[in-house]
Amino acid sequence: MKTLKLLTVALITAAPLSVLPAAAQSVGEQTGVNAVLGVSPSTTDFVTQAAVSGMFEIQSSELALERGDAATKAFAQQMITAHRKASEELKGLVASANINVTLPATLDSAHQETMDDLRKLQGAEFNEEYIDEQVDAHEDAVSLFERYAKGGDNAALKAWAAKMLPELKHHLDMAKKLDK
Repeated sequence: MKTLKLLTVALITAAPLSVLPAAAQSVGEQTGVNAVLGVSPSTTDFVTQAAVSGMFEIQSSELALERGDAATKAFAQQMITAHRKASEELKGLVASANINVTLPATLDSAHQETMDDLRKLQGAEFNEEYIDEQVDAHEDAVSLFERYAKGGDNAALKAWAAKMLPELKHHLDMAKKLDK
């Protein structure tokens, strides 16, 4: 797997982005290559990844309300409230700024697999895995939003990404504190 990632990095850095097909750029975002290289996501990738991330936060946190301990449930409720609001804001921005991106209606395969794994757990195992996933998800979200806020090509989305960063970083800090 490391060889594949290194090969992908080598190919992407060797070719100018303008000659790569759009699908290759999406693969770069999906595999994390863009994050490693600090490449700003395309508007389509940003909207899609932000929407999927929000859906995952909500769905996994709803499960945490059923299965988590008191501290996990309190964190989960905050995530549900915050990410529902952010998802509505994103939906409104896509509509009002005439952004030609279809918001996903379901999780991507990686997030769905994580949800399926979480559903198999109970008690302390669930709490530990849920919090680990929250740390990972918020690290990814912070990276995505930072990169788009710095180099995205839609002014309204760039401003929204920048506005959301402090809250996402706060969520990450909260998750890390629960992870100890």
